Formats: sequence, C-alpha cells, structure tokens
Amino acid sequence: MGAVSATLDSTPAADGFRMPGEFESHSGCWMVWPERPDNWRLGAKPAQEAYAAVAAAVAVSEPVTMAVSDAQFDHCRSLLPASVRVVEMSTDDAWIRDTGPTFVVDGAGGRRGVDWRFNAWGGLDGGLYFPWDRDDRVAAKVLEIEGAERYRAPIVLEGGSIHVDGEGTVLVTEECLRNRNRNPELSREQIEAALHAYLGTEKVVWLGRGVYEDETDGHIDNLACFARPGVVLLTWSDDESDPQHEISRDALNRLESATDARGRSFEIVRLPSPGPLEISAEEARGVDSVAGTQPRRAGDRLAGSYANFYLGNGRIVFPLLDERTDDEAAEILIGYFPEREVIGVPAREILLGGGNIHCITQQVPIAG
Repeated sequence: MGAVSATLDSTPAADGFRMPGEFESHSGCWMVWPERPDNWRLGAKPAQEAYAAVAAAVAVSEPVTMAVSDAQFDHCRSLLPASVRVVEMSTDDAWIRDTGPTFVVDGAGGRRGVDWRFNAWGGLDGGLYFPWDRDDRVAAKVLEIEGAERYRAPIVLEGGSIHVDGEGTVLVTEECLRNRNRNPELSREQIEAALHAYLGTEKVVWLGRGVYEDETDGHIDNLACFARPGVVLLTWSDDESDPQHEISRDALNRLESATDARGRSFEIVRLPSPGPLEISAEEARGVDSVAGTQPRRAGDRLAGSYANFYLGNGRIVFPLLDERTDDEAAEILIGYFPEREVIGVPAREILLGGGNIHCITQQVPIAG
C-alpha cells in the first residue's frame, strides 16, 4: 500500500491508467449501510436486511467493506458476517456505486481512484435529495482508507452511468450524460474527452434512454452491461405496450450498428424485464415524507432490472425481483458466466429505494 498524496493534477489516461472491466479480478468490494427514513421504509430495517444479504453473498468470493454511521455501527456489525470489515463513515445515503471512487490500474502494480463530482443525480434540477455534500466526500474517504492516490474529475458523473469493457470501450446513455442537470456547459465531444481522460477509454457507445422511470435519469447499469469484451447484456421487454419495449428496441438498434474500440461487433444478450413492478400502498406508507427528497408514492413504477447485478470474483450476485422471470434471468447469467456461481438475493427492498445490487456495490480491482 503506497502513501497517499495530495490530489493528482494529471489524468489517468495521461499516466497510463485505465478502468478495468468488472469481470476482471477484484481485491474487494465496498458498500454503504442504508438508514435514511425518508428513502427507506420502516426506518430502513427491511433494506438493511437486504444489504446484509448482499454483503454476505459477495463476501464468499471477495473481501467486503461496509461503511456505516456511528449511530448504526453496532446494529450493522451485528447483522454482518465477521469476515465483512465495518468502518465508520459519514454519508447522505447508501449508493456507493455512484458516490464512491472509480478505480483505475496501470498494468504495473499501480491502482488509483477517480473522484467524480456528485450532485445527487441532478442537483437542484431534479436531484433526489439535499444536501449531498457528505456523499460527495465518500470517494476521497474510501481512497484514503485504500491508500490510493486520487484524481478529482472536473465533471459531474456517477459510477452507475458508465460501463467499460476494459479494452477501450465505455457504454453510456444520452438521457443521463447529456442531461441538463449534470454538465450542461459541456458538448457531447467534451463529455467524451473527459470520459477518455479519466477512464483510459478510446470509444464511447451512446445508447438513448435508460430503463423506464429510472430516477437516476437513465443510468446505463440498469439497462445494459458488459459480460465480457464484445458481449453486452441488455434489459428487454417483449411487451410492445410496455414503454420499456421501445427503449430497449432503440438500445438494441444502436448496439447492432455500433462497434467497440477494437472494431468488434457486439453480441447482444436479452435479459427479461421483471414486472412491471409498482410500489404498494403499504410500502409507500412506510417511508417518511420530507421536503426536498424523492417521494415514494403508491402505484409508482419501479425501475427493476436484472442487469443490475454484482460481478464478483467467483460469484454473480443478482437481484430476485419477480418469480415469473427470476429463473429465466438466472439461466441466462449462468450461461454467460459459466466460471462463476450465480446467486440470487431478494432485492425488492433495495429497488424500493431507487436502485439495486450493482448500485449499492463498488468493486476494487486488483492493482496491476
């Protein structure tokens, strides 16, 4: 573990670093404990059980660190396996995919982290809560604990809005990265240049909209992800009356006409969409109503997706969301990850908070 220095004034690409694909080897995984009663129902107790189940499932194949507030430290520790490291950290909520660092490696034993600017998915123009200053400091704190040098990126971006193949390609959506509430002063070309500078990529593949009613403004990690270079798993709905069908059809068309940074065409694998799923009246009643926070209303559509899984060293940990489609999703994942065990974890409580298993985890790649 190297000594931590001040924020680096160069970029990962300039220093020979790249973001690895999630299927590459990890040295660990980070999570943050949920507790906001204005986002998680019943004082976050059901969500905490779900987070604990995800942590336990991931910890079988790689070390897990759970960040938690002082107030919840003892309770969190009591629900987690002894193998999970628990550290105290102040946060605003529990989405470390978006608030934590994006780790980059250089192939020569180096590992650093990118600290993106965070504005709670839109700031004062559609953002999901205020304030968000503690969440904007999460990445720097994680990098301090990991002993990794830090790049402070000049753009607003969340980790769930990018997927890379580790070989020069990054997958994104226009709905999120071109949204006026992220970086309105930047052109498409300037956004691409920033991605390449901080991810070590060479080509951006732009999809259109994200999953229907996704409150993150269409994060890519709910719509599509790389199983490996050249292979993309895509959320799909055969129901032409479902708005998701048109969104997924457009994404399929764009992927079919695109190539990756190596010039390859994509193999596209269709993952079924669960549901449609909606918030029940009982679930909505369990959430505290607070001004300035995303409301939870009975009947609201939930942006459920099987693409929102964690790709661990020896395991795929995927969300169980709908008995009608869970088994089909599992079989597809087993077919494309034969070297990994595929484990389903009940994840509706995570979905009720606005995301899923990929959103609440952040992999730490092996240095090198």
